[in-house]
Amino acid sequence: MKIYTNDDIRPGVIAGQKIAIIGYGSQGRAHAQNLKDSGHDVIVGVRAGGKGWKNAQADGLATAEPADAVKDADIIAILTPDMAQAEVYKTQIEPYAKQGSALLFAHGFSIIYGRVTPREDMDVILVAPKGPGDLVRREYQKGAGVPSLFAVEKDVTGKARDRAMGYAKGNGGATGGLLETTFREETETDLFGEQAVLCGGAKELVMGGFNTLVEAGYQPEIAYFECLHELKLIVDLFYEGGITKMNEFISETAKWGSVKSGPRVINDETLARMKQILTEIQDGTFAREWIAENDAGKPNYDALVAEDNAQKIEVVGASLRERMAWLHAPKSAAA
Repeated sequence: MKIYTNDDIRPGVIAGQKIAIIGYGSQGRAHAQNLKDSGHDVIVGVRAGGKGWKNAQADGLATAEPADAVKDADIIAILTPDMAQAEVYKTQIEPYAKQGSALLFAHGFSIIYGRVTPREDMDVILVAPKGPGDLVRREYQKGAGVPSLFAVEKDVTGKARDRAMGYAKGNGGATGGLLETTFREETETDLFGEQAVLCGGAKELVMGGFNTLVEAGYQPEIAYFECLHELKLIVDLFYEGGITKMNEFISETAKWGSVKSGPRVINDETLARMKQILTEIQDGTFAREWIAENDAGKPNYDALVAEDNAQKIEVVGASLRERMAWLHAPKSAAA
């Protein structure tokens, strides 16, 4: 796979194009500030007087109600939560966006699952940094960048790919490394990673290990350190140098336990369940269930999240983390 850098993107490819950032949460804030600092004409579309409006103005950015922000925009980045995008597009963007503008997403959920049907005259593109907004901003400020994905779903104007790559460059993505994908690939792999590994899988593995030790009579504080706290040390090794680096830095006993016992935890049954999760993402089952849950007011969502937050590992962890001074140290101004 080719990894694009700043040298692969024509200078000034989106020069003179106005960019409307709709939403000013974690990603919206980072994108807006980075693009502005890269010399682009940026306006933030947020509700007048709201938290996003106040934050954007405090950050020195022009603000307007979303419907007004998109009127003259050449690129409209929808960076609101997935479940809000259909309503935002239908009421604030579709009636007001100018002809031939590009609709840009940081995640393909709304397009792949039919939540948003863009007007026929609009380009549809994606730029997805592979990191949270605060990291996207911090790395940009260092002169670096977070690797990003980009995709073109629809090219009406003949400028869609240039628009996506130019936007990514302005956001620091081409400095970090830019990879081309499709809306479907980005959406399905992102959802799978969240559910099976990064959030769902990792959380259940940690809680399962903690509960196994506590139920066997071990002190919960010790179980917390072994099953949650030290996980960061291993993940950092993965992040820096993959499995090879982990194997370089852990003991021989840990390596032997890893290769002997790891496959007993993540076994054929586990992999079959992962494949089922992927199938439900691919055939739309997950999206339909999540949309229905959201439309119903999220009663199951709220109950399940509250149940997670009330787990014993959370009570024990909160107490232990109070004594970890490094977690409470003030962040630097650059952060």
